[in-house]
Formats: sequence, C-alpha cells, structure tokens
Amino acid sequence: MLRRVAFGIVLAFLLVLAMLFAALNQQHFEVDVAFLKFGMSSGLALLLAFAAGLLAGAFVRSRGVAVLLAERGRLRRALRLAEARLGGSTPGDATVPVDTKADAR
Repeated sequence: MLRRVAFGIVLAFLLVLAMLFAALNQQHFEVDVAFLKFGMSSGLALLLAFAAGLLAGAFVRSRGVAVLLAERGRLRRALRLAEARLGGSTPGDATVPVDTKADAR
C-alpha cells in the first residue's frame, strides 16, 4: 500500500516537473513530419520526444519480458512433472534413509 502511495506521489511530482519544463520553454518552431507540418513549443517537443523514446524502449523490452515469462511457465511445468514423478511429496515430507553402518562407527 505504501509503495503505491509513494509511486503516485513520485508520478505526480514528475508530471508537475514536466509541466513546469514545458511552460518555461516557450520558444516556438515548425515541425515537419512527412506530410504534416505544425508548430509547437520546444519544451513540449522535448517532452514528446522523451515520451516516444520511453514507449519505444518499453515496447522493445517487452519482448525480453515475454521470453522470461515463457521460461517461467516451462520451469513450473517441469517442476510439476518432477513432483508427480516423486509421488507428490514435498522436500520437507520426504523421509531420509538412515545409513546404519555410518552410525555404528
């Protein structure tokens, strides 16, 4: 619960910081993107470029996360299969065989 509140506070702080940055950078210029041409402030352009880079990075990284999730699923299935082969006993329930020759020494 505390982590969510802290995350919300940090997110709100960053949003206010971004709005302040955009407000302080009022230089206007023309942006020409393929068939579109429009004007915007430099602060807004920098924030949009940062957000686009963040989204592109998240999109690229999502492939790695998907691979890790698939591997976790394979490992869970292998663990269930191994537990089924052992008869469903957990490591704490297993009895350890006693070596009587080692105790006699």
